[in-house]
Amino acid sequence: MKAAGLGCFGFILGAILGGVIGVALGFAWTSVAHTSDFEGYSGMLVFYSFMPIGIIAGGLIGAVGLALLATRSDKPPHLPMR
Repeated sequence: MKAAGLGCFGFILGAILGGVIGVALGFAWTSVAHTSDFEGYSGMLVFYSFMPIGIIAGGLIGAVGLALLATRSDKPPHLPMR
C-alpha cells in the first residue's frame, strides 16, 4: 500500500517537474535551432511537443523511483545459520 501511495505521489510530482523541464528544454531548443516565431510556431512546438514528452517521462520516472524507494527494506537479508 505504501508503494502504491508513494508511486502516485511520485507520478504527480514527477509530471510537474518533467513539464517544467520540458518547457525549459523546448525554449532552449527553439533558440538554438532558430525556430521561426511566425504566428506562434515556436510556442506551439514547445507546448505541444516538449511539454507533453517531459510530463510523461517525468511522471513515469517519478512513479517508478518513489515506488522502488518505498519497497526497499531497511532490514538486512536473512542469512541461514550454518
